[in-house]
Amino acid sequence: MNASLLLNFNAVLGEGAIWDYDNQKLYWVDIKGRLFNVYDPLTQKNSVYNVHKRIGTVVPCANNKVLVALQDGIATLDLLTGEIEYKLKTQIHQEHKRFNDGKCDPQGRFWVGTLTVGNATSDNKLYSLTSDFTLAEHLDGLTISNGMAWSADSSLMYHIDTPTGEVSQYDFDKNTGSIANKRVIIKIPSTEGYPDGMTIDSEGMLWIALWDGFGVGRYDPQTGKQLQKVNVPAPKVTSCAFGGKNLNQLYITTASCEMSEDELNEYPLSGSLFVAETTVAGCRSHRFNF
Repeated sequence: MNASLLLNFNAVLGEGAIWDYDNQKLYWVDIKGRLFNVYDPLTQKNSVYNVHKRIGTVVPCANNKVLVALQDGIATLDLLTGEIEYKLKTQIHQEHKRFNDGKCDPQGRFWVGTLTVGNATSDNKLYSLTSDFTLAEHLDGLTISNGMAWSADSSLMYHIDTPTGEVSQYDFDKNTGSIANKRVIIKIPSTEGYPDGMTIDSEGMLWIALWDGFGVGRYDPQTGKQLQKVNVPAPKVTSCAFGGKNLNQLYITTASCEMSEDELNEYPLSGSLFVAETTVAGCRSHRFNF
């Protein structure tokens, strides 16, 4: 299966694709470009908000707002005015760290991890944020905390630590938001790329964006095997999200950073937004409740 070009865009580090089902729009970010994007398939228009700081990820909220993880904290952004209101200030940016990928669990908690800017260190963490904006730490010793997903019954959580090539599964307590009993269920060889963003479909299969892997792989969490691949004409594939009214449009973000001039000439669509129509539907994303 091949992805098609949806939006020719020179994102430095396109990331964080998530579909707002209620509004039928795609949210995505350019982390290094410091941009938050809203793509409307109906008008084929991409609205750009300059947030002036590295933006790790975004999730939908109510009242025409989204929650964004910025370099120095977590804030809401008003889609009508562009106004940013900090809900939580952090000090991680002073340690040359930043928030990276994040998602909401089915109960509306916001989960977000960190990475070390410009260097791979194994002291990064995974947090969750509750509706009263209390931040709780769940994992430490991560290198680059990245994609996550939950099973349909909320009993399992999946999480990626990119440089390890591993996708881990945890028992998830939906009442307390705690995770336990880590099991590595997928190990992706570096020759196939590094696991980045992730989403889940209605059959419980995991779709994983492959950095340096030219695509998105569909994996069985029971066997760890790749079932199929969506090919993308750009090497740095970063995230994916199911969208559309039938949730069978797989939106895919890419990056143009960490590429030589020759590579950029060979793959000029790097940093663009792509889409592929799938035979299986995805699951709705979850909103942050506050």
